[in-house]
Amino acid sequence: MKQSLQLKLSQQLRVTPQLQQAIRILQLSTLDLQQEIQHTLDSNPLLEETEDESLDVENDQLQSLSAAEDGGSPESLDYNINDNQDERPDWDLNEATTMPDDLPVDVPWEDMLPSSSAPTTSPQYDGNFDDDVAGHKVANESLREQLLWQLSLTRLSDTDRLIALSIIDATDDNGRLTLSVDDIHDSLADDLDIDIEEVVAVLHRLQQFEPCGICASDLQDCLQIQLNQLPPDTAWLPQAKQIVSRYLSQVAATDYAQIQRRMLLKEHELKAVLALIQSLDPNPGHTAVPQDIEYVVPDIYVKKEHSRWRVELNPDTIPKLRINASYANLVMRGDTGRDNTYLRENLQEARWFLNSLHSRNETLLKVARKIVEHQRNFLEYGTEAMKPLVLQDVAEAIEMHESTISRATTNKYMHTPRGIFELKYFFSSHVQTSSGGECSSTAIKALLKKLIAVENPRKPLSDKKITLLMNEQGIEVARRTITKYREKLFIAPSNERKRLV
Repeated sequence: MKQSLQLKLSQQLRVTPQLQQAIRILQLSTLDLQQEIQHTLDSNPLLEETEDESLDVENDQLQSLSAAEDGGSPESLDYNINDNQDERPDWDLNEATTMPDDLPVDVPWEDMLPSSSAPTTSPQYDGNFDDDVAGHKVANESLREQLLWQLSLTRLSDTDRLIALSIIDATDDNGRLTLSVDDIHDSLADDLDIDIEEVVAVLHRLQQFEPCGICASDLQDCLQIQLNQLPPDTAWLPQAKQIVSRYLSQVAATDYAQIQRRMLLKEHELKAVLALIQSLDPNPGHTAVPQDIEYVVPDIYVKKEHSRWRVELNPDTIPKLRINASYANLVMRGDTGRDNTYLRENLQEARWFLNSLHSRNETLLKVARKIVEHQRNFLEYGTEAMKPLVLQDVAEAIEMHESTISRATTNKYMHTPRGIFELKYFFSSHVQTSSGGECSSTAIKALLKKLIAVENPRKPLSDKKITLLMNEQGIEVARRTITKYREKLFIAPSNERKRLV
């Protein structure tokens, strides 16, 4: 084979550091992006945050895109964060009380030095001790801390206190015991000379703690503890105790006819007894501890103005950034010194970071615009009007790769007049209709919830019956599909949805 030199021209896609940074920033959520921006501001001296709108910011402000079919003059967006700083009082040290030269030996320093805390309005105690006790338990404490605090207020012997600590350690977050009484006794038998009756006695003492129903072995025990603590004159209390102790499995299976026959109760009487049981808390430990609420910050705002749906970025999620002009002017061409190289590298990184933010915001607006254009019926009429949409449809519309659309819609939220939804919510598969069209799976789920909401509680709709009703409306869906959607919506089957009216 003869060797020769050839010139060949070809194109290759190379993942440069700039592209890697843009991809990583695109898939970040709002909270992660704010942390990334703060980290970059701390590490790069050439990048700074500004609140002055008149300054020339490196990342030019994007234009808000409208989802209306007719063109309109887009309005510019502002990406600054409005930080309302609390005004703090300025303490004047000159106005402080001067310290005398001769002080008694027993004078406390707190009486002579100025305090930075505000003085109390009244030296008298106007509160209620019971309210303070309740407030202490409602504070952000775990269930174990609440039980230990109540144990510290209980008069017990040293042996009983050790038993109580073992029982509390064996209680999970829902208030249920993870160990049996025998297991707790066996774990303490090596160190303490106690009988199992002592463990049972301490357990009954702990079961009087708040929240009511704590330290129970199972659901039946939890409900019985709560019923025993109700006033004796509570209506239908004996019948409720009998149902919990004997017929709890029949209640779970909604076998009300058998309960009525065995307890000789009429339908309205059984309904009153079940209402008393349903007023109890099956998980007292879980509901007693306040849960941390995480609020979603939307990335996109959608609102209707003059019969046109308008899409714009949330201006409170990203601060306004710029390149520090003072440091940028110090960069000199041709200088290979250490300081000049450091400034030049940080200047280039700052520009890349601003370009990545600009690209992220522009991509989010394009994707949100196409989603609103396609799901206009959802915004107008509700979930049942949702149209089928896949990532490929949006990718072809804005001429981007499908993976880019997937990153742009992950952990991003849109604020609409119908609520806040993740961008992934607007994408769903489709089901064929009898007329040859397509119906979104999200719309089918909404219709399924609507049919179950208006069903007869005495005779709930089965999955097969729901399938027939949807087929009558032109939606060709199988029974197993209805079962799958019902389970995704956490809706019980028909035999468990039966209720007394």
